[in-house]
Amino acid sequence: MPLPALDDLMDRVHVVTLPMRVRFRGITTREVALFDGPAGWGEFGAFLEYGPAEAAHWLAAAIDSAYTAPPAPRRDRIPINATVPAVPAEQVGDVLARFPGAGTAKVKVAEPGQSLVDDVARVNAVRAAIPTVRVDANGGWTVEEAVTAAAALTADGPLEYLEQPCATVPELAEVRARVDVPVAADESIRKAADPLLVVRAGAADIAVLKVAPLGGIAAMLAIAGQIDIPVVVSSALDSAVGIGVGLSAAAALPTLDHACGLGTGGLFVEDVADPVVAVDGFLPAGPVTPDPARLEALRAPAERRQWWLERLRACHAVLASG
Repeated sequence: MPLPALDDLMDRVHVVTLPMRVRFRGITTREVALFDGPAGWGEFGAFLEYGPAEAAHWLAAAIDSAYTAPPAPRRDRIPINATVPAVPAEQVGDVLARFPGAGTAKVKVAEPGQSLVDDVARVNAVRAAIPTVRVDANGGWTVEEAVTAAAALTADGPLEYLEQPCATVPELAEVRARVDVPVAADESIRKAADPLLVVRAGAADIAVLKVAPLGGIAAMLAIAGQIDIPVVVSSALDSAVGIGVGLSAAAALPTLDHACGLGTGGLFVEDVADPVVAVDGFLPAGPVTPDPARLEALRAPAERRQWWLERLRACHAVLASG
């Protein structure tokens, strides 16, 4: 579709600040810009540290959702995993209580300032409550650290997979060759100039795909159609709007064999729409419309709105330049 005019986007934007229950990715509030478009709502939530070139992909995804109808669904509900931040083991129960019925949990590990002992304690606390556990290191380990961690984290039970244990594709390939745990790629797909490189290099068993950083549902489905490994659709700490987009994307996949990371709405104290409670570990697929009263209550301060408008201007220029 043609790129909408900047003025049109400016007229449709709502900037909100969502308070979080626990620190996640080093933040306790999440800022996103939402667009009320002719085809629905779109979310522009590139993390604050991303420059215009990278953040422009997230704007493209927001435009895609706001101006283009979602693809036809193949399923009407999506299995989700619980998401456990790098909290102390004794807080795991409180986190899991926000994911009723989930049979899979993704646990953050390799948190700066924490140790492998902390990771093992957290994973074991989760394993005591949920049968299937996967871990996400966000590229935080060296190869040797990843190999050591894989052994420690599987000493008391299996792992479904290690997500992004190391930062680079060659490192992922080496880890995959040295451990018995499947390796999943996230950053090596969504932050790569060539998102298919990790698959061609034989560096991953599972692809974690996120709609926003890949540029929209159509772009994500195109990538999924070019790889021969299972796909997990995950959120990028999205608001309810972005979660709805992710659920629509997961609903459109030809096959879906793993629980998706689309239950992160439980990490927010307040959101732009009433939270949808999972039933037996599943969320209904479909777009989300924000509550006008919540949009107003969660509206970002004027200076932060202005920051996002300038960011929108810069990212729109990137998209306009091709």
